[in-house]
Amino acid sequence: MKRIHIKTFIGAALLSMFSVGCTDILDEQPRSNYEPSYFSSVNGINGGITSLYAHLRFIYGQGYYFNTTLTGTDEVTYGKDADQNFKDMDLSGVGQITPASSRADVLWRAAYPNINTASGILENALLVGGISDALLAEARFFRAFDYFLLVQTFGGVPLDLGAGELKFNTNPTRTSVRNTVPEVYTKAIFPDLLQAVIDLPEQGRVVGGVTKTVARLQLAKAYLTYGWWLENPRNIPTYPETARTDPDGHNAQWYFQQAYDVAIAGINNPGKFILMPTYYDVNVAVNDRNAEILLYADHTETSEFYNGASLTWSNGTAPDNFAGWFMTWNYTDLRSGKLPDGTDQISSIQREASQPLGRPWTRMSPTIGAIVNTFADKTNDSRYDGTFTTVYRGNWSKAAGTAAIPLVYNANNLQVLSGQPILTFLNEEPATAINYSNTTYKSNIGAGVLPGRADYVISPSGVSRIVFPGLWKLGPYRTDSGTGLGQPNAASTRPFNIAKFSELYFVAAEAAVKGATVQAGKSARDLINVIRARAGKWRWDNNGNVAKMVDNSAAMVAATPATVDLDYVLAERSREYYGEGYRWYDLIRTQKWNDIAGSYRICGPAKGDHTPITFTRTILPYHYLRPIPQVQLDAMDGTAEEKAAYQNPGY
Repeated sequence: MKRIHIKTFIGAALLSMFSVGCTDILDEQPRSNYEPSYFSSVNGINGGITSLYAHLRFIYGQGYYFNTTLTGTDEVTYGKDADQNFKDMDLSGVGQITPASSRADVLWRAAYPNINTASGILENALLVGGISDALLAEARFFRAFDYFLLVQTFGGVPLDLGAGELKFNTNPTRTSVRNTVPEVYTKAIFPDLLQAVIDLPEQGRVVGGVTKTVARLQLAKAYLTYGWWLENPRNIPTYPETARTDPDGHNAQWYFQQAYDVAIAGINNPGKFILMPTYYDVNVAVNDRNAEILLYADHTETSEFYNGASLTWSNGTAPDNFAGWFMTWNYTDLRSGKLPDGTDQISSIQREASQPLGRPWTRMSPTIGAIVNTFADKTNDSRYDGTFTTVYRGNWSKAAGTAAIPLVYNANNLQVLSGQPILTFLNEEPATAINYSNTTYKSNIGAGVLPGRADYVISPSGVSRIVFPGLWKLGPYRTDSGTGLGQPNAASTRPFNIAKFSELYFVAAEAAVKGATVQAGKSARDLINVIRARAGKWRWDNNGNVAKMVDNSAAMVAATPATVDLDYVLAERSREYYGEGYRWYDLIRTQKWNDIAGSYRICGPAKGDHTPITFTRTILPYHYLRPIPQVQLDAMDGTAEEKAAYQNPGY
């Protein structure tokens, strides 16, 4: 076989991990790349380990990669201001996924330098000596972590970066051959994660450091995903083409059982990790880095040096955390009057660096189905309230030019004080029809009015590509804003959550649905009900902005079907992880993408458009793999035919 050329890189920007005190912080020495000799010392090994954490910021929080994981699913469609990066991913007739537009290049570019760095650490540590197995297990974890992302996204990918399979490549080469999916799992992912589970500590070496628990989660997910790949219930093609057989002689059922057993081991031996008492506690920004979060891409507002990006401005590039902008609509368009007749209008909601608001880009929007069907129970289940901003409150008093204005006149020309609702997305369709065409109290964003209400309103069926509930859980948070609007044009300085302890319950439940033999008290229904019971517990009404000590756990558990099937597990996963980047991977793993997301409803891109339209997606079998990025193909030597053979079919 002729080898096709591919360029590889060594190294990445470095990121410190922050702890509560002055110790247990990774020592950061900024550098853009490594010389091969850098890893020939203890300091070099430690610096390389630090860079493995840093590379997470080039994937997680990167808005265009975030788009590839959500747009085109039942959760998300493209927003009014979307360009082809988003429309192509939607597969609804406004574009098609190409090697240049899929933006899976974000993952490809970030993963391979990191994989090579991990291999360099593992090889050189033997020569350096004195490096603990636990520290090397961090390198093993991240090498497997990246390969797992790559194989799910692209199919079989290269294990040889120029010096041999899983070897540290010290010379920029241009040669590559793609390995098959089974080879990637059995040669790279499983061995590294199995050893990481053995060698990693229960408590991280540093705050945010990888642990035995997160390694178990990744191993269980890999077993589960590979089991699905072997089973292949919908006959989805793989590439490079290979038989759906396991080199180690195991069948899909064996892997489902392993997934269950490893996930349950993680639940039974959690180390320092727990389920937070409420869903709100998991996602509220003041509680970032909580005990449910197993892994995150870190950021800080205290130092541009350690944040790796400006604290005052961002143009939307990695390593900034800017994913939260994309499902934030332009709420600053809202206007309210200074005079009793609603005239002499001001911007009553201004751009603010606060979790309900943030910087608007309107590139992605939730589907009506996600709001109406996924989050059907908005009374007992706290997760809708803990996911979206549905009430937009006036904040003009925080802006220098309008701080002296005591109140404004809003819907029905009724008075609104600062901090009170200007616009509300209703939880349900109201008994009284919303008047969207009212000319006396006309909303400049096309919202409607209801009798006696001072806030403009939009019903669930009226959500459009231009005006929609924002993604609260990813909103920004700053402690340095004082009483003002803060730095709303900067990227978020919050960590981006990657792995959560709660997912161990979902992985075990899905494996149980697939036939794994379960332990007493840990059936699929038992496991899902642990999550649902937590979802029924409220301590704060997020959009009501008021304390709410209510326990609806019994009602949530009672509403769980007697038999939990795959569709129910997937629906629960969406309720739990909506908008966090899980969904496309969930749908391609289970091969339910077309069943669940083949059509969706949304209103149009014009203000005042509240007529839902059903859009049909054309999801073909080859779409279950993303194309090899065009930038990669352009860097290769070789003929057009050779490059076509390297590319995934269909692209």
